[in-house]
Amino acid sequence: MLVSGFSLAAGAKNSITVNPTERHSTTSLSASGDNDDSTDSTVVTPPTTTTAMSSKPDLYIPLSLDEMVKQTSAAMEDAMAQGKNRQIVRILLPRSSDNDQLLQYYESNVVSSDRTANNLDVKLCPTDETWQGGIMQLYRAASLACQAILRRYSRNASGGVVPRLQEDRSLDESGVDGIGLWITQGASPKDDVSCFVQPSQETVSAIESISNQAGSRLVALLNPQWRIVDDALDKASRSEGAFGKFASFLGGKGGSLRRLEELGFETVFVLEGYVCRGGNVRIVHRFDSEWAVFAENDAGTDYIRVGGMPERPSYQDVDKMLEEKGISLKYARDIGLAPKL
Repeated sequence: MLVSGFSLAAGAKNSITVNPTERHSTTSLSASGDNDDSTDSTVVTPPTTTTAMSSKPDLYIPLSLDEMVKQTSAAMEDAMAQGKNRQIVRILLPRSSDNDQLLQYYESNVVSSDRTANNLDVKLCPTDETWQGGIMQLYRAASLACQAILRRYSRNASGGVVPRLQEDRSLDESGVDGIGLWITQGASPKDDVSCFVQPSQETVSAIESISNQAGSRLVALLNPQWRIVDDALDKASRSEGAFGKFASFLGGKGGSLRRLEELGFETVFVLEGYVCRGGNVRIVHRFDSEWAVFAENDAGTDYIRVGGMPERPSYQDVDKMLEEKGISLKYARDIGLAPKL
């Protein structure tokens, strides 16, 4: 199959040949009890707000797909300007808010990255177990986000021609592993971008082939399927001896990551989230910034920064940040036993 100068050789697994050729209004955190007449004047200690960060550029949590696309694209552009043309990006994914209704078809509601379209109820969600359709549902959402990011990234391509996007699913031999390759094809081959969506460790050989032949062109990995954190098997697989090879055979990602690092791949943008103390927490990081932690307010209208670290904070680190800011368990806030956030 030939896609924008890249082709997968028939009958050869992962054998790839290349044809030469603003937001943000800031919110400070305060809290009070539900009853205005109450004598309890307890107030949650205000944490640093979004714009009070000392690091540049300012980080924030996007509230729409369009905002996330702009934020991600900006990080990729800034990294590329510094010569970082092998990028790893992890983002939240767009999902209709009615997806919590079991077996209800939802993709038709997630149709555009434009907030003015009929998708105002789209939410940005972590890639967790709440996705009913598993890895293929994640792939559909990731492909939507990938296309929007690539269009935004390529908006200033030479020739004044809007790049054409093409999808190559031949990497996913089973058809159900949720892996794909999106490529932009513009007026000049030097502006072409290759983005692997949800690559797995089995995709690394294909990534090597594309990367070795892409030259200075951008090659990106969006939402790789391997975990961010290491377990014991991952750590063991980083060694180069027989034990490391055996650990890699058992599923450790260390060997795959080492191969990617040799190609120059590095993380340039991360936007992830999970639940801590019953409330939504988001973590955002750029290649040129620290890891910033935000907590969602109880109204669900914004995220407020509660801390940051030079290295990726663990769950325990995040829990400690919330505790230090006086943010209690969400159920206690919901029933009035603790101040609202």
